[in-house]
Amino acid sequence: MGEAGGKRAGEAGGKRAGEAGGERAGTASGDKSGAGHKRVAVHHDSGLLLIGLFKLAEAVFFFLVGAGAIHFIHRDLGDAAVRLAERLRVDPDGRLVSYVIDHLDAITAQRLKQIGLATFFYAALRTVEGVGLVLEQVWAEYLTVGVTTMFLPWELYEIARRPDWLRVCLLLANLVVLAYLVWWLGRSRRTRTSSAAD
Repeated sequence: MGEAGGKRAGEAGGKRAGEAGGERAGTASGDKSGAGHKRVAVHHDSGLLLIGLFKLAEAVFFFLVGAGAIHFIHRDLGDAAVRLAERLRVDPDGRLVSYVIDHLDAITAQRLKQIGLATFFYAALRTVEGVGLVLEQVWAEYLTVGVTTMFLPWELYEIARRPDWLRVCLLLANLVVLAYLVWWLGRSRRTRTSSAAD
């Protein structure tokens, strides 16, 4: 009878231990799964994705501008403007077309080459920023903050010299991008600090 009691007690103890072990394993597995989902949710930030796509769109725009500038080297810009006006059914002798042609005549082949090279460089820079931000690379965040801050005085100067809605909208967009990235970098730094402290 003592042996039977001992056997039953051993079986009950083993069962309880097994249940407790399974519960702990399930809890640990759930915790790991939850941590994995949390990492995925934090990794994909919609703000960084939108900024990265905006930078890539800028890169395409500046690449097209550079390609156009290189294409028109050693070509008559005034004649091209007249043909474009006729295609768009705009009076070639009108005030707007005459104003454009007068300004195009002042652009030399050397100036077009400078414009093309500058816009190609700017397109390459925007491509690096955009790809890095889409991939959520920290170096791309710092690079974008630095480049955006560096160009702000020039953008303000252009607005003061020749104010228009396009320049104002671009300035506001860059300020929003800068503010978001500064906030994001500060938040990421605080998160890393608290994780290291834990």
